[in-house]
Amino acid sequence: MANYHLTRRQTWRVQKIQDGRRARVDRKTAQAEGMLDGQRLGPEQEGLVITNHGGNLEVEDRAGKAHHCYPRRHMDLPVSGDRVVWQEAPDASGVVVALLPRQSLLGRPDTHGKIRPLAANVDRMLVVTAPRPYLSEHLIDRYLVAAETLGIPALIVLNKADLLGSDTQVRERLAFYETIGYSVCPTSTYFPNGLSAVEDQLCGHVSVLLGQSGVGKSSIINYLLPDHDDVAVGELSSTTGHGRHTTTDTTLYHLPRGGDLIDSPGVRKFDLWYLPPQEVAWGFSELRPFLGNCRYRDCAHQKEPGCALHAAIASGTIQSRRLESYHRIVESLAGERTTISEA
Repeated sequence: MANYHLTRRQTWRVQKIQDGRRARVDRKTAQAEGMLDGQRLGPEQEGLVITNHGGNLEVEDRAGKAHHCYPRRHMDLPVSGDRVVWQEAPDASGVVVALLPRQSLLGRPDTHGKIRPLAANVDRMLVVTAPRPYLSEHLIDRYLVAAETLGIPALIVLNKADLLGSDTQVRERLAFYETIGYSVCPTSTYFPNGLSAVEDQLCGHVSVLLGQSGVGKSSIINYLLPDHDDVAVGELSSTTGHGRHTTTDTTLYHLPRGGDLIDSPGVRKFDLWYLPPQEVAWGFSELRPFLGNCRYRDCAHQKEPGCALHAAIASGTIQSRRLESYHRIVESLAGERTTISEA
C-alpha cells in the first residue's frame, strides 16, 4: 500500500487545524482551572472516560451518570477507557484532576510522530475483516502484531459472512490463523444469532473493534446495542471500493450482557512505525521461538546464512507467507517514518 507524503502547504494546514484545536482546549482548560481556584467543586471521585471530544470529556460516575468534563492543564489527556479522578461542579459538569494508572494503551502517531492515544485499559482486541471491500491479510497481520506487542488477546471477526456463498478462498485464507492459535468468528447481522459467538467473547471484557473502513464495525455496534442511538453506517465508495469513515470519536459502550466495547475510527493502514524490526518479528507468534537462534545477531532474515527462520520454513515449521508479511511490514514502517519526519 502506497505511502503519501504531505506537501508543505498540507503540513501547514494540518498544523493550523491542530493549533486551533489546542487553543480551544486551552480556553476550556482555563475555565476548569478557574473552577478549581474558586473552590466551587465537590469532593474527588473516580470516573470512567466514555468519549474524548478533542479535549472535552464525557465522564461516567459510579452511578452510571455521564458528566461533561474538562481536564486540568499539564496532565496526559484521558481517552476512552481511562479511569480518572474528577470533581463535580454545581452545574453537574466537572474537572478531571488525575489520570489513574493504565493497564494498556492503544494509539497511533500524529503528523509529528508523537503517539496519540486512542483507547485505554483494553483487554480484548477484535480484528474485523470482511469479503468486501477486500480481505487484507497484511492489515490483519499489522493488527495482530499490535495486539501481541501490547499483550492483548486478539480475535479475528469475519464479518459479512453472508456474502461468502460457495466461495471457499476467504475461509481457507483465514483458516491459517486458527492453525497458529487465533480464533476466527464468522459473523453476519443478516443471520439469526449471527453475532452470538462474538457476544460470548465480549462478555466481561473491555474490547476494541479495529479494522479497515467498510468492513461493518458500525453495523456490529448497532447489532450489539439495539437500544442505543444508531452509529452512522457508511456505504462503500463506488470509485475506490473502500468504506467511508463513519465514526469520528472513539467511544466506549456498555454491552447488555456485560463488558464494554470501545469503537475506534476505522483505519485502512494501522501505524506501527514506532516498533523496531525485532519487536515486529516478536509480534508474529509462530516466529517467536526461532528469534535469537540465527547465526548472526543482526540477522535481517533475508538471505543470510544460518537464518533460523529460513531453516524453519525449509522444515515446514512456519509458512513463508508470514515471513514475507514481516518483511513487508518492516519495509512499510520505514516509509512511514520517512513520511512523518518530512511532514
